Amino acid sequence: MTEKELTVQAGKQLDQRLAEAKKTGNLVVKDALEDADIIRRVFEEGEGVFRLFPAFVPRRFGKAGRRLKLHPDDYFAFGMNRGSITERWFSSTIAAQNGELAKADEGMSYVCVSYNTDEKFSLRTAVKVLGEELVGKELMDKYSGWPMYSKFFDNENPLFHHLHLTFEDAARVGKLGKPECYYFPKQLNNYFGEANYTYFGFDPDVDPEEIKARISRFTEDDTRITDLSRAYRIELGTGWYTPAGVIHAPASVLTYEPQWNSDVNSVYENIVSGEVYPPEMLDEECPSEKQGDIDYIFSLLDWEKNTDPHYRKHYFRPPVTASESGAYIEKWITYANEYIAAKELTVYPGRSVVVRDGAAYGCIFIQGHGTFGVYDAEAATLLRFGQQSTDEFFVSEAAAERGVTITNTSKVEPLVLLKHFGPNHPEVPGVVPGI
Repeated sequence: MTEKELTVQAGKQLDQRLAEAKKTGNLVVKDALEDADIIRRVFEEGEGVFRLFPAFVPRRFGKAGRRLKLHPDDYFAFGMNRGSITERWFSSTIAAQNGELAKADEGMSYVCVSYNTDEKFSLRTAVKVLGEELVGKELMDKYSGWPMYSKFFDNENPLFHHLHLTFEDAARVGKLGKPECYYFPKQLNNYFGEANYTYFGFDPDVDPEEIKARISRFTEDDTRITDLSRAYRIELGTGWYTPAGVIHAPASVLTYEPQWNSDVNSVYENIVSGEVYPPEMLDEECPSEKQGDIDYIFSLLDWEKNTDPHYRKHYFRPPVTASESGAYIEKWITYANEYIAAKELTVYPGRSVVVRDGAAYGCIFIQGHGTFGVYDAEAATLLRFGQQSTDEFFVSEAAAERGVTITNTSKVEPLVLLKHFGPNHPEVPGVVPGI
């Protein structure tokens, strides 16, 4: 199947789950609107910009880093059996792959109708109603919708050494591959948690048979797989590109992660910070006849990229200035890949700018307050679970091309936002500086 066919198939499966969950009430947002007239009215009133409702996601592993600006009492809002909330998803038209107990719409973004009502509709439904008016003709033709999402990943402890499947390997189980990118915002990292370093790949001299020997004991003893890897200390205000098929163990740093529309993993490390992970996490994304097959599980690794002797040179992403003036500076923070892109925009105190982009995008404010088009905009300080915010937006392609007026109403503090794009921004840098 082609990538578009897999996307359409995954969409139909999600629609079926959502329809079934609507009957049982197994949803985060149980009363979402589906009225096309209301969706179009909100779109027009926002001048092509939607204000999004916070989408918090729990995970069955890890410990909450508590840097998501979520109220301290709400980190177990999904119940103790679901684990703590460690993620907030942005501009998402897919649901998290989060186990049998998950709500059907976990991770999905919803659009707020107004500040005066709690009514909302899913961004997924808005894409269906508005199509290329929202995301543009190119993305609709190629992907039948919006092909990426972003999130804040926030764990107190480092994550296990794992990989996301390539498109070829994911297609064998009817899913999409997942390249992803990292950026480490200074505004949200007042502390680094337990580990301020991320492992990527393996040492170039490692023998493949040694990897297989380690993962073959996943159910018996500590694999100690990171003994064979390489760690890089985190530098705030920079990032990385992680291709599908590259194994990595992320640091316990709050991370902004623009990524492809997928949530597939293969976990090679079974004990991290004393937490033990179940054996099915190793091969749950393998065809049934390949589960437990160590050679097949090993083949999910892109060996050349994992053992690249110049890994930092090829995949580290320092910021690149896109444009600047006396009123603002905008930097590319995710670039030089064919899937996803992102920028960081800083508007200086008391200044107003019109910012134009050649593609639709989602964004999240992380510092300051002001206005974003017709909306108030402010970085969240403390959110209750289920509360609206005015820090997250989705901008249609036409509105992006026309330009959004952004005003910093503070006299002293910068206004900072992160902007995530799909693969079609015409100005994204294609290479890393110095390469």
